[in-house]
Amino acid sequence: MGDYHVHLHPHGPYTGDGPPPGVYPPGHIEAYVEVAQERGADEVGFTEHLYRCVESADALGPFWETEPQADLAAQARDFVHEDRTLSLESYVAAVVAAQERGLPVKLGLEVDFFPNSIEAVLDLLEPYPWDFLIGSIHWVGGWSIDHDDAVFEFDRRGVEQAYQDYFEWETALAASGSVDILAHADVVKKHGHRLASPPLASYQRVATAAAETGTAIEVSTAGLHKPIGEMYPAPEFLQVCFEAGVEISLASDAHFPHEAARDRHLAVAAARAAGYTRRVRFTRRVRELVPLDGDREETTV
Repeated sequence: MGDYHVHLHPHGPYTGDGPPPGVYPPGHIEAYVEVAQERGADEVGFTEHLYRCVESADALGPFWETEPQADLAAQARDFVHEDRTLSLESYVAAVVAAQERGLPVKLGLEVDFFPNSIEAVLDLLEPYPWDFLIGSIHWVGGWSIDHDDAVFEFDRRGVEQAYQDYFEWETALAASGSVDILAHADVVKKHGHRLASPPLASYQRVATAAAETGTAIEVSTAGLHKPIGEMYPAPEFLQVCFEAGVEISLASDAHFPHEAARDRHLAVAAARAAGYTRRVRFTRRVRELVPLDGDREETTV
């Protein structure tokens, strides 16, 4: 079983923990693989954030400038400027070199979705040998919806409206067919904000769009380590996805080697509880369906 959401650098200013941003010293990738394999993962899919790469600046543009709330726009601008410290070229070269060394790794990317820039982003990414792309909503307009420094917007906007706005964007991402997997598809809940009852209609819209475009959804253990204390997606959401015919990947959203394939057994248990017996594997964006136990391939689609 693979871990298809792994980062090689943490966010924020460099603190001396691990290599500096954009540096891939000998043994760094190997450290992730070793931990993941110890936890039963057979491959590691690296998925650096697109917005963190300097090459993304033109394609993504200053998206925060469309945000009507000045405080949200300023927070997004400052955060991106602080965090955009990586090189797409260097990242791709490091993972490809690891593949050439025989390591069981996949070249992926976490693509930040904005409806007005996704075509420019896909043009930017086209020349690279991606194995898979995951798509995420970290900004709704210029609101950093899962960032600690912008949590105040839930009070100003209201939790119900925040959910509506978020899932409108998540549905658009799923319908775009631009990525292979939806990452942390209900991350809007990260800081513990819940509705009185699960937004089943929103779940259904995302699942229907994903099924129509052949986009998978990840079962991510990252939410277990956030204030919400719950897997992404919620059990009800995952059940809706299973019933709609949406395939899954498994993910940790690791940013350090010790987090690789973290709580993998819980992701598998959640998937099985929803009815899943298989997951996706990608090579050069060609999808295979393999059993959750990883013993044999079932089919290629």
